[in-house]
Amino acid sequence: MTDTILTIIDVTTPDGVMPTHVHTPHGEGPWPTVIMLMDAPGIRPAMQDLAARLASHSFAVFLPDLFYRAGPYEPIDAKKVFGNPELREEHRAKFMTPTTTENTLSDLGALLEAITLHDAAQGGPVGVVGYCMGGRLAVTAAGTFGDRIAIAAAYHPGGLVTDKPGSPHLLAPRITAKIYVAGASEDKNFDDAQKAQLIAALDEAGVDSKVETYPAHHGWVPADMPAHNPAEAEHHWQTLVPLMEGLRP
Repeated sequence: MTDTILTIIDVTTPDGVMPTHVHTPHGEGPWPTVIMLMDAPGIRPAMQDLAARLASHSFAVFLPDLFYRAGPYEPIDAKKVFGNPELREEHRAKFMTPTTTENTLSDLGALLEAITLHDAAQGGPVGVVGYCMGGRLAVTAAGTFGDRIAIAAAYHPGGLVTDKPGSPHLLAPRITAKIYVAGASEDKNFDDAQKAQLIAALDEAGVDSKVETYPAHHGWVPADMPAHNPAEAEHHWQTLVPLMEGLRP
């Protein structure tokens, strides 16, 4: 893991207490603040490594455990769970089903309030980056919390364009943040038609945005995922860090 400082804070939400891992660089803060939203396997070393590496670029990175409603759990072996249909369904039922969009937005509202009181956070609007389901939630948060979020990035997200009333692309008129979306070339949950529809919605709303496609499979960034692609994971750092530099005064 990158040489950063890790602390854990408890964020009180309407549904309980959400442990949140805070990665900060060494030295004097405060720093520009980024909320990192996990993918479906949850909090584990691979996600901590992503948060630590981003923090090493002089950011305060808040990584909330969105699965706290399921109670304490051991880090999940992503390849084992997502390579076995039965284990995958058990995981979905226990962890993902309670983690609805509505519940997560409530959690993020509480986290945004907690960040305003944290010494490591420089104050003002924050950035949000998410992976897989976290990418969908990052865009949704940008359309929910207005100017409290300045930048939102989504890597290999799915579900950004659906036929449901709460589809993230429908929130485009409410987004004031800068948006960056990096889809996978192999992803049935975010195919070329959905990308085109998202681009059209963001453009029509006048959102400062960019949607790209990386030559990789869904889930290419975290090192423990079956689809991990080292070259394209590095590509993700080449876009994410400069993007979040926009948070600096």
